[in-house]
Amino acid sequence: MVTRFAPSPTGRLHVGHAWSALLAMDMAHARGGAFRLRIEDIDGTRSRPEHVAGIVEDLRWLGIAWDGDIVFQSARLDHYEAALQRLEAMGLLYPCFCTRADIMASSAAPHGPEGPVYPGTCRGLGDGERSRRIAAGEPHAWRIDMAQAAERAGPLRWDALPFPAEDGARAQPVQARPLLAGDVVLARKDAPASYHLSCTLDDAAMGVTHVLRGDDLRGATDIHRLIQALLGLPSPAYIHHPLLLGADGRRLAKRDGSIALADLRAEGADPRQLASDLRQARFPIGISLASA
Repeated sequence: MVTRFAPSPTGRLHVGHAWSALLAMDMAHARGGAFRLRIEDIDGTRSRPEHVAGIVEDLRWLGIAWDGDIVFQSARLDHYEAALQRLEAMGLLYPCFCTRADIMASSAAPHGPEGPVYPGTCRGLGDGERSRRIAAGEPHAWRIDMAQAAERAGPLRWDALPFPAEDGARAQPVQARPLLAGDVVLARKDAPASYHLSCTLDDAAMGVTHVLRGDDLRGATDIHRLIQALLGLPSPAYIHHPLLLGADGRRLAKRDGSIALADLRAEGADPRQLASDLRQARFPIGISLASA
């Protein structure tokens, strides 16, 4: 068994990160497996070296130990580019020049698991217009033509394990429905790869056999299963755990100033007691588990 924890260095880790990392580490080490650490640092507008150092400091303070070297996405850009070239050669990618405001303003944009679904505005552009706009330096992302990709891949399923994942638990096949997400971005305007592409490629390269992550990424799993099928990658088992909520009832998030491990440390918290509490789903005052 190989599990992983893959934070983005855009801020300090909060209690929710700590809980997820502890669960993934314990699950692997209890079964004689490996727990890996990946830093998803290709968001050039928000990733900071000081946040990388903070992540390592926070994890070590809490007693979280990973196996092998840390994997940095910034060192794997050539792998993302190679995958994009393969998908483009299949005729599955197209450039998208739309802004977020354009998509939000479109009355044709339905909602899917991740919010507004791209209405396909740039899908119908001719090759000449695409080439002209790219040559002119117009900012663009690369989207996957989901209908064509799903038709090429055929029906897909992914293995879901219950949470908590106990010994002997049997995986249940879940039908993947990537069409619900629409033509998602695989290479962003401001980053060489989207979360969907980089995460899928990295998990395969790291030999991850079990992905444990929050319920908010359940819909993303359908997309990742599709990418695996298109690129001939193995599909790990997935365990989705409940999210943690703050006192305001909203999910914990760095941008909202959720309780950071660095703050708890500064207040004199005992890391061993905190880790013990988290393992037993006992959280600091004001934090609770989201209902299923």
